[in-house]
Amino acid sequence: MRVKCVLCDQIDVLDDESLLAKRLRNRPIHTYMCEKCYERIAEKTKARLATGKFRVYRSKTSHDEW
Repeated sequence: MRVKCVLCDQIDVLDDESLLAKRLRNRPIHTYMCEKCYERIAEKTKARLATGKFRVYRSKTSHDEW
């Protein structure tokens, strides 16, 4: 399966039987990011978290509503 990174437009080839390829096929809302972009964003997010001024808002689970 050929996929394109949403940030840098790099085209990669994924194995058709991989979990990521199945997710992208079955749920069109999911997007693909190449490893390089994913690592870059993860690194910058960790740096913002380390400052203490950045909060990560997680979605509520069913247990949070009770």
